[in-house]
Amino acid sequence: MNTSTKCPNCRVSHVCEASNSQKWSIAIEHNIAFDPSRLDQYHHLNEKSTLHLDKLYSAGYEQKIEDVKHLLQSMPENDPTESLALVDAIQKLGMNSHFQEQIENILQQFYKTTSGYIYGFYTLHDVSLLFRLLRQNGYCISPDVFNNFKGKDGKFRGKLRQDTRGLMELYEATQLSFEGEYVLDEAANFSSKILQECVAAGHMDPNWSKIITNKLRHPYHKTIARLTEKDFFQDFQWEKTLRELAVMDLHKGRSICQAELRQISAWWNELSLSDSLKFARNQPLKWYTWSMAILMDDINMSEQRVELTKSISFIYLIDDIFDLYGTQDELTVFTEAINKWDYAAIDTLPDYMKMCYRALLDTTHEIAHKIHEKHGYNPIDSLRTTWANMCDAFLLEAKWFGSGNLPTADLYLENGEVSSGVHVVLVHLFFLLGLGGGAIHLKDTSKLISSVATILRLWDDLGSAKDENQDGKDGSYIECYRKDNKGLSIMEAREHVLDMIENEWKILNEECFCVNQSLTLSFKRASLNFARTVSMMYNYDNNQQLPMLEEYVKFMLFD
Repeated sequence: MNTSTKCPNCRVSHVCEASNSQKWSIAIEHNIAFDPSRLDQYHHLNEKSTLHLDKLYSAGYEQKIEDVKHLLQSMPENDPTESLALVDAIQKLGMNSHFQEQIENILQQFYKTTSGYIYGFYTLHDVSLLFRLLRQNGYCISPDVFNNFKGKDGKFRGKLRQDTRGLMELYEATQLSFEGEYVLDEAANFSSKILQECVAAGHMDPNWSKIITNKLRHPYHKTIARLTEKDFFQDFQWEKTLRELAVMDLHKGRSICQAELRQISAWWNELSLSDSLKFARNQPLKWYTWSMAILMDDINMSEQRVELTKSISFIYLIDDIFDLYGTQDELTVFTEAINKWDYAAIDTLPDYMKMCYRALLDTTHEIAHKIHEKHGYNPIDSLRTTWANMCDAFLLEAKWFGSGNLPTADLYLENGEVSSGVHVVLVHLFFLLGLGGGAIHLKDTSKLISSVATILRLWDDLGSAKDENQDGKDGSYIECYRKDNKGLSIMEAREHVLDMIENEWKILNEECFCVNQSLTLSFKRASLNFARTVSMMYNYDNNQQLPMLEEYVKFMLFD
């Protein structure tokens, strides 16, 4: 049994005391949930302004949507660049769900038109932007279009060095590459190197330098929408209309998300699991942030976000049982009970495990029942299987790390994909989205889920020492890889892991953007958002904080 005296909130050994005014800051810094009453206080303090905004927005919100639809429909054919800029702006603001039909019509028209270098576009910026927009919307477009920007020597032309905007958009386009698309690999190296040199030279306007640095670190395709919106507006007449709608859309989304967070907090408090597991993480805000980010493309998916958060909470809770509580014998009994999926198995468990086991079975059966009522089929067998698989993977890791006999890096990663919890989340989501009763089968998702799981496992291993103060002693891919490759430095191993993450994104891209992919758009978008959320959850700064997570949570819920 782990006898650590770590803070039950952040799991780092220290005294965690704070006044009420400091709790929100600590909640973000330690990645935990603040007292839900803080949310009520927030609303009380802003009640008058909130009621005023509700009245104002309800009167103008639908009209603004219609205004933007009209803009999309009336974009002048003689200025196609502006059409692309508007579509790009809408997507970066996370509002494309309102305008799917109009955006599809614009892109389809461009796709059908062939002339010049690429459908009538000639500049590096415009070709790169159209390539990105077409590919991320499922159109089959070859990266060979970028060969038009190479010289006779087969390299990208030197004069492109002066086209900063073009290089920035080229770099963004390369983030949607598939395996084996070497021209995009060349383009990524070419554009990133020159942009880095521009920033390092120190001759650039500070604002531009900041924009470029941010883009290189957090390209749009691999970042949650709304976190990349600050640097893309240009001087278009529709800018004011779009900004006004974005504010209204955000206000509506905040109200819905705040209500969902209250619902999750009430559910978690009613379970009272933190009473029996004193040192387990107590982080409803963090658990909900995963669901909020994964399913933010459609604000109407409240039920799916709430139910998904419940499953995510148990992933963290069971992980803590394996990391902080159980002996090898206790963990074996717990895993056997999960595999049996029988309430009678409660009697075989230690007292501190009983409440968690019962709550897991109750919650999962409730989710399955809701899916059955809504979609006409009961996915309980698939749900129980994914929980059993995760616990089997947890137990195998516990045996490895407990004995000190680490596996090979490949074997560790194969098991680590399952222990990441990604399969549990996406299997639940698959059925919550109503995908289990038609021509699409769960097995169709295997490659996509595997890519997201690999990305999470590798990012987690890059950041877990900082996250949980474990200093790599719980095992990680890096540790196993260095054992397989004697003499390799930690820095070299980390670079290898980052390259692996980059390659896994290429596999995920092809799964999501291949025109023959049968999975529905909602599941593919959610899976992409899942992968995008990973870096936000594990990307620590030099102060061991998570600035992107802090920015996102404040922006989406509280600012």
